[in-house]
Amino acid sequence: MIIYGAGCLKEETITKTIWQYSEKLDGETMDLLRGIACDYNKVKNYAYDRYSGIKSIDKLVPGYEILNEMRAGGMRQQLGLPAVYFEMALFEAIWDIKAMWQNLKNKIMSLANRNEQLTADDKSYIRIVLKINSVYSAILNDRPYEMPEKAKGLCIDVKPLNNRIKRWTRKYKATPRSDSADTFRVTPGGYSYRNGGIRLVSRVERKRVFIPLKDPTPYKRQLNIVIMDDYIKIAVPTEKKVIGCPDNKNVIYVHIGYKDMVTLSNGNVYGAELQKLVLPETERLAVKNNERGKVYKAYLKSLDSGDAEKAGRIENNNLGKIKYNSQKEKKYAETVKFINTELNKMFEKEKPCRVVITAPVRFGRMTKLSRSAKMMLSRSFAGYIRRRIEQKCCEKGIELIKINSKDTGNICSCCGAVGIRKQLDFRCEKCGAHMPSALNSAKNIEKKYLNNT
Repeated sequence: MIIYGAGCLKEETITKTIWQYSEKLDGETMDLLRGIACDYNKVKNYAYDRYSGIKSIDKLVPGYEILNEMRAGGMRQQLGLPAVYFEMALFEAIWDIKAMWQNLKNKIMSLANRNEQLTADDKSYIRIVLKINSVYSAILNDRPYEMPEKAKGLCIDVKPLNNRIKRWTRKYKATPRSDSADTFRVTPGGYSYRNGGIRLVSRVERKRVFIPLKDPTPYKRQLNIVIMDDYIKIAVPTEKKVIGCPDNKNVIYVHIGYKDMVTLSNGNVYGAELQKLVLPETERLAVKNNERGKVYKAYLKSLDSGDAEKAGRIENNNLGKIKYNSQKEKKYAETVKFINTELNKMFEKEKPCRVVITAPVRFGRMTKLSRSAKMMLSRSFAGYIRRRIEQKCCEKGIELIKINSKDTGNICSCCGAVGIRKQLDFRCEKCGAHMPSALNSAKNIEKKYLNNT
């Protein structure tokens, strides 16, 4: 059982992303921004390749040694990239490399904990080594090191353990890579708000590019610039105080579904029209993608046969994505607005002090799903709904609890026998219970939570 947001105080704050959107921009401005994003991405990938190896672990904290080396290397001058973008790209790469090493350490520790050949002292030694970067780095680079104080009393054979750590590191280590050339970050020193827009540092010294904004509210935070077809959007992380809901006394048990957005164990349903919004768009995209697939095959066939004129005609007239993306984003925005409206209604009407949901089900690599199931999952908003519930609970100081979803779908909530799920209905042959499968799941969530507390 996982608990979030328990005991949130009114003085606590959370980070929330606010989006700013630009007006439609001319081609010259878009080319300038895309050029900055492309070079920003080059800096990141260069740093990944050069500093994600075992010899650079000691340089990652605090990272200024890497910064000085990169400054001296002359890459910024070769690219003509302003320092405010160059240094931000470099530090973002360092953060990603640190995250890669931390994920690798977690993986190694997980492998050690599951290994029955290792003793408790062996596992303790591995845990201690992974927590001390200098020791971990020395082991990987075959350098002498001083045995950590906490490991001195352990009954262990150091050499095979170190070899095991190195072997696991070689096997599971990955080099980060960025294929996204349509986004970059900028610190407050690289922009200013003025005259209804934002002014970003350009490649020309002492000259900034002006970008008109639909909402020119000024901020003084690190910004993430995302480049779209003919406009940009800006992600601004802001601090928001936790509201707190002292009058809320209820506990609600929530099932997140496909037809009805959320069903509570008390029978209340919110977002009953979700499937009517999602299903037509899923079917439209399936037809559209099938048509585009046929056109793309014709394009490749023309290239293979040497008919460059036909291939160019197909590429210019049929393979564009401006209209495709515009329609897709419009439908997505409508669905997101509907979801948030219904969740706000739920929190306002139910007045919960605690929300209980199931943790998301994860499918393994060997799990085989039907084509229709894959399509439903690809267009499912269940993940978004979960994130919004988590966000709203955190904002309002409401306790959020996640429980395992096992036996919440196929068990009868009335008698506990295995029932029959047919599409959206649930029927129990033992006790004769008949209800929507979403309501049965919500009731099972309530029973399972109460039985485990």
